[in-house]
Parts: sequence; C-alpha cells; structure tokens
Amino acid sequence: MKKSGDSSHPRPLIRIVDAIAIIVGIVVGAGIFRTPSLVAANTGSPELFLFVWLLGGGISLVGALCYAELSTSFPNTGGDYHFLMRAFGKRFAFLFAWARLSIIQTGSIALLAYIIGDYVSQLYPIGTYASAFFAALVVVTLTAINILGVTFGTGTQKLLFAFEFIGTVCVIVVGFFIHPEPGALSSLPTASLDNSTAVGLAMVFVLLTFGGWNEAGYISAELRAGSRKMVQVLVISILLITVLYLLVNWAFLHALGIERMAASEAVGIDLMRVTLGEPGVFLIGVLVVMATLTSINATIFTGARTNYALGRDFKVFGWLGKWHSEASSPVNALLLQGGIALALICLGALTRDGFQSMVDFTAPVFWFFFLATGVSLIVLRVKEPQIRRPFKVPLYPLTPLVFCGSCGYLLYSSLAYTGIGALVGVAVLALGTLFFFVVR
Repeated sequence: MKKSGDSSHPRPLIRIVDAIAIIVGIVVGAGIFRTPSLVAANTGSPELFLFVWLLGGGISLVGALCYAELSTSFPNTGGDYHFLMRAFGKRFAFLFAWARLSIIQTGSIALLAYIIGDYVSQLYPIGTYASAFFAALVVVTLTAINILGVTFGTGTQKLLFAFEFIGTVCVIVVGFFIHPEPGALSSLPTASLDNSTAVGLAMVFVLLTFGGWNEAGYISAELRAGSRKMVQVLVISILLITVLYLLVNWAFLHALGIERMAASEAVGIDLMRVTLGEPGVFLIGVLVVMATLTSINATIFTGARTNYALGRDFKVFGWLGKWHSEASSPVNALLLQGGIALALICLGALTRDGFQSMVDFTAPVFWFFFLATGVSLIVLRVKEPQIRRPFKVPLYPLTPLVFCGSCGYLLYSSLAYTGIGALVGVAVLALGTLFFFVVR
C-alpha cells in the first residue's frame, strides 16, 4: 500500500555496469595512495606486504558473499537498515539510520571532501579556512548533481570512474616501466625495518582501504537486472578492486622498495616525483582528486537511500520518505544529508584537522553496525527460514563468523587507536537512543 506523502517509488533503472562503477568508485579512493606506506611499515617484507593486501581482498569477498545473500533475499532501498530491522526490530534499525544520517555516511562524505579541500587549498591558498571552503563546495556540487536524478548521478559516477581507472593504470605503468632517477631515489628517506611486524595493525589499514563495498545493499532494489544479480555485481567488484590494489602496491614496491615505502608520508607523490618529476606530482594530485570525487559521489548516491527508508517507517521523518518521480531520486533525503555533511565540515574546520577528526568520529560506529549486519544474516536464517533465498552464502555458518570476527577486530582497533572524536561519535549514537523514545 502506498504511504501518504510518497510521490513515487524507486524504479529499477541501475544497470549492472552502473552498480559496479558505484561500488568500485566508493572503495577505490584516495586511500590507496595514503595507506600503503603504513602497511609497509607494519609488515617489513615485500612478500608479507603483498600477502596482507591479498588477504584483505579475501576477507572483503567473504563479507560480500554475506551481503549477497541478504541483498538477494531481502532486496530493499534501505539496504542494511532493512536487514537490521528484520533481524533486530524497529528500535535497532532506527539507531542505525540515525547513526548513518548523523555519523557514518555524512561523516564519510565530509572526510572525503576534506581530502580534496586539503589538496586544492595548497594550490589556491585563499585563507585560513580554504580547505573547509573547497570541501563544502564539493559537497554542494555533487549533491546538486544527484538531486537532478539517478541518470545524472550514475552518469557522473561512470565518468569519474573512467578518469580514476585510467589514472590508476598510469600509476601502475609508471611504477613498472619507468626507471626512477638515481639521484632522486637516493634523496628519499628510508626506514630501518627489523624482524618485528604488526600484521594486525597492517590489516586495520588494509581493510579500511577496502571499505565501502557494502553500499551495494542500498541499490539492490533499483538494479535493472533484478536483485539476484547482486551476487555477480559484488563478486566482480571485489575481484576488480583486489587486482587493482595488488598491481598498484606491486608497482610501488618495484619502484621504491619496502624501506622507502615505509618511510614515505605520500607514497604516490614520491613515486611520481622520482620518475616523472614535478609534472608527475601534479598528475598524481589530479588523480587523488578524481578518485576522491568518485567516492564522494557514490557515497552521496547510496547514503540518501537509507534516509528515504527511515522516512517511510517513522512519521516524524515522513518528509524524507518522498521519492521524486521525474528525477527518480530521494530529493529531501539528499538535501538533509548534504546539510549535515556541511555542518560536519564546519566542525572539522574548527578543529584545524578536519580529515583526522572525521576518521575518529566515524570509524567505531561504522564497524559496530557492520558487525551487526553480519550477525543479522545468522539471525535471519533462524528467524525467517521460510524466505526464499536465491543465493546462500557457502560454508555457512563459518563464512559469516569469519566476517563477524574481522568486523569485531576492526571495532576494537578503531576504539583503541582513535582519539576524542571517537567518543563524540559514540555520544551522538547514544543521543539517537534517547531520540527514539521521543519520536516513537
């Protein structure tokens, strides 16, 4: 039955190639040019370094298989929100939607926008708050593009992804086939690596770099080929991401070596500087911006879907549950999401370290609900055994238990290694619990 206030419903307009571009675009962002040096410092050998990236792809594939069962069995625009509601009830689902609206998705948008803001402000230093200004400009522009409709949103995503993919391939080619200048290479600092390793900490950075593929759950109901094709979308996306990550990191190793990688603060810039000089540094900067734009656009696109689902289930948020028929997009949900992201950018500007503040703010809450979604697969197997499941995760229950264990470890790590921003995120989540009793 159509609820009052709805102007339309989501329509299956997203093609398989669009879905893959959205997922890969979310995952393959600027992180691949920031975290390899941290992983190198915590592994200490080329073999172990490459192995943890391969292991990260394997763990992500395990998680993708779990999401494939949930997405094909319970296709819904609400994604994780819908899975958690069926498994744990309306109260817990509301808490997740609150967290995604106020912390997870909006914080991720602000975090990614700050990557662009930090880079562009170096080229155009217009003042103390230049980084925040450029970050806000990115959020406003991409939100407006997605308000124009699903065709504009996915079209922009494919265009950005094409630029990102071409740029990443160029980095791989440079790393393998252009020999560094000996003088430039010797000028780079090297780290003294001993036999001690911290593989667990290295995996934290690897899995954070793989994060984002779970957004597939939010587009399952809009997939033109049907929700059962989400298995194909997820598997292809994870395999493509893993191969891309392995090649990029192998190229870094080939050109710089593990010692220089471990000492680097910007491994992508160091690679391009010793091979192509300052023009290469400019090119890698452009690539980082394009990769980040791709991630932000996809995050905006999927994030508004949860807000739409929240509006359909809670009357006080009913205005979020309106679907614009002509644009085929949740316009009100996009506007609110953009507004909160802009508020977080302003908060980050006051701390003088916007990027790190957003990492601390979002990580613990993100991994808590990621763990809960993994548990929901097991709960729904018990609670709703009669539901037809076009795809069942192999090696059940071992596969979801491995996934849940990985999420649990990342939850612990995010609380152990982040600062006061994590406590602020947890406090906002607790506020959502109180708010539930007000709006129920």
